[in-house]
Amino acid sequence: MKIVLLGAPGSGKGTQAKQLTTKYGVPQISTGDLLRAAVKAGSVLGVQARAAMDAGRLVSDEIVLAMIKERLAQPDAKNGFILDGFPRNIPQAEALDIMLDKVNQPLQSALLIDVDFDSLIQRLTGRRTCESCGQMYNVYTSPSKLDGQCDKCGGNLHHRADDNEETIGNRLRVYEAQTAPLIGYYKAQNRLRTIQGIGDISDIFSAVCKVIEELPDVVEFTLPVVEDLTSEITAKAEPRAIKTKVKMPAPAAKKTPAVKKTTAAKATPKKAEVKKKAVVKKKVIKKVPAKKVTTKKSTVKKKVVTKKTATKKATTKKKAVAKKKVAIKKASVKKKIAVKKKVAVKKAVTKKKAVVKKKVATKKKVIRKSVVKKKAATRKKAAVKKPVTRKKATAKKKKGAKRR
Repeated sequence: MKIVLLGAPGSGKGTQAKQLTTKYGVPQISTGDLLRAAVKAGSVLGVQARAAMDAGRLVSDEIVLAMIKERLAQPDAKNGFILDGFPRNIPQAEALDIMLDKVNQPLQSALLIDVDFDSLIQRLTGRRTCESCGQMYNVYTSPSKLDGQCDKCGGNLHHRADDNEETIGNRLRVYEAQTAPLIGYYKAQNRLRTIQGIGDISDIFSAVCKVIEELPDVVEFTLPVVEDLTSEITAKAEPRAIKTKVKMPAPAAKKTPAVKKTTAAKATPKKAEVKKKAVVKKKVIKKVPAKKVTTKKSTVKKKVVTKKTATKKATTKKKAVAKKKVAIKKASVKKKIAVKKKVAVKKAVTKKKAVVKKKVATKKKVIRKSVVKKKAATRKKAAVKKPVTRKKATAKKKKGAKRR
């Protein structure tokens, strides 16, 4: 199994690659891991990569390809490999094909895990990670039972700073402009296989395994006319092969048919040199037909031009579609946020109302108790006053009787 995994950020390439390595026993070759390991080990390629990174430049394709070439020479890659994160554009894919052909390990297929942009934005914007155990959640598709807490360990869920709509939109636009044309490149060679990346992870993995098991052992395709980029970068570790343009080799000039002595004697030295050059040119034309080379170059140039125009048109269309989708997604997210805010405000208002109702009820109870107490006190006073008033009345009547 010799495959390349293709897909946009968030499509699940890394998850599928890990499961494939455990099932088929082939290594997952990630260029990021290779660079970090080479820099840490301090190898020749690692030193060159470190120098580029320290200077603020991207690590060149030559260095990356040379690292992949070294990795493929290890014993665990004899039965196959899974490339993840490389190639990212068509020039890298062409150089990779040439390098793999030289080491007799050509690619069988490029597996595309296809996910629509709305699902990708939803996956990435809704992604939450536990700070303690690293468990992944998604507020849209697989939320935790408690908001902001991990179901496994109870840790806090973290939202990455780069998982916002603006950053994700930029990453997807870069993918559309650079990496998406690879789909057309491998499709033209009949080496592209597509798997829908929506649904359960186990279902997607079973679909990937089914495609891999149906791959042919030998895939015929034409190699691009591009120079091998790994030849110069590995010159320090391997003997340097001198490359020259299409010319007559030096020994072949000696084997050219000699000019007759009579003509050479009569001709001047300059004329003899001109005749020798003419003979050499004729010999070169016989060995390397100029017409075939020119026609091949012209056809290759035409194909490259047509591919570039087609990819430009496709990228412009895809960019416009992506922008529309991002705008629609932003509007939908804003609406969702507004709805959430309204719901939260309603909940707060209902809570406040409930608290106010409780306070009013308690106040009413207190007032009722105080009223009852006052009424009881007034009743007691009235009961006490009645005999007193009766006594006073009887006393007044007695006084009036005495006066009479």
